[in-house]
Amino acid sequence: MTASKPVPLWHVRTATAHWTVIFNANYGRTDNKICSEGLPSSWTVKTNCYAPDTLTSVATRCNGKSSCTVQASYTIFTDPCIGISKYLAVSYFCLPRPVQTNVTCEGNNAVLTCGEGVLKIQAANYGRTNSTTCVAGRPVNQITKNDCYATSTLTEVTSRCEGKTTCTVPAANDVFSDPCLYTYKYLTIMYSCVV
Repeated sequence: MTASKPVPLWHVRTATAHWTVIFNANYGRTDNKICSEGLPSSWTVKTNCYAPDTLTSVATRCNGKSSCTVQASYTIFTDPCIGISKYLAVSYFCLPRPVQTNVTCEGNNAVLTCGEGVLKIQAANYGRTNSTTCVAGRPVNQITKNDCYATSTLTEVTSRCEGKTTCTVPAANDVFSDPCLYTYKYLTIMYSCVV
């Protein structure tokens, strides 16, 4: 009989009145120091290791929940780099309920409106984090890059919208720059209306 190795898990728990929003996730290896203790260096040398659709998979399991556990395993995410020790890295935050999400395809305008109160921007990204959003009529090569983030998105959306009752934000490269050339992008904004 052989002893089984414990399966690594990623777990998050928020306050009951809050919910989880996953904004980045990777199963693979991007650093040779993280989760490397006691391992041969040959198992940690490759640091350009990304499992496709990790973000989509974790977000599907965790977004909107107050508690979430995800197994860090190739059976969940596929094995992006055979022979390399991998880990699951997840970036998330907890938001008060209710939060609304607006998704706007590149070339269109996001329109945010609060019936009561003013806009409080919680999160925003201009880029592409999955291969299922804003895909109609697009060739495959424009929707396959799923780790695309414009670093200025939250700052730009907040400066245009925070504290207003309504605002319009173009989903365009000339507003956010182009974080991934030749990829069709979309603008995701998560916001609350606060009184």
